[in-house]
Amino acid sequence: MRTTYRMRAGRFLGIAAVGLILLGVAAVLWAFGVPGAVVAVFLTLGGLVVLAGLWILARPPVLLKLGPDDVEVRGVRTAWTDITAVEQGQTTQGQAIVLRTKKAEHSVLIPLQWLAPDRAAKLEDDLRERLNAANGYTIWDGTAAEPGDPAE
Repeated sequence: MRTTYRMRAGRFLGIAAVGLILLGVAAVLWAFGVPGAVVAVFLTLGGLVVLAGLWILARPPVLLKLGPDDVEVRGVRTAWTDITAVEQGQTTQGQAIVLRTKKAEHSVLIPLQWLAPDRAAKLEDDLRERLNAANGYTIWDGTAAEPGDPAE
């Protein structure tokens, strides 16, 4: 089963705002008597940008997909068996979830400011659960092992 996490929609509010600005420019140009073709270009462009902005706000871009065998972050796939740890770290983008891989230079960063605030903790839990499942780990329930069950 694949789980998809999308970027925080508020990051793209500026696109719709630019469209509204273009529509405002069209209104000002019309008020000053600029030829109708110029006003029509600004109206059309502004309307298209507003529609695109609303579309992106309704359906933000995919940030990452968690699959049974791999994790895909911004189009780059990494197998769960290549990931060694999930932790939080500080980056130039602020706080991020870091997926440490077997090769230190290939670590994957997921800036938390790109996610909706309520999704960050869920994502971190999901990542840890899938990493544990991929490596065959289970959460210790606090009981002792059975006598015939050797430690791994």
